[in-house]
Amino acid sequence: MYLTTGYIGTMGYVQGGELSAERRAFRERLRLQITERFVREESGTAVAWDLRINIRSIRC
Repeated sequence: MYLTTGYIGTMGYVQGGELSAERRAFRERLRLQITERFVREESGTAVAWDLRINIRSIRC
């Protein structure tokens, strides 16, 4: 698996990678939820806690 850096400094797996279509869809839904909450200016800690993910997973 190779990681790529996007234009805003985020990291993600090269399309396909070793993830199933279902898992990729899950990850995309999670990214959208995180984005919506940051637009509402919620703290990263609160977002990570509510979504049960590691804070490092959402920091840019």
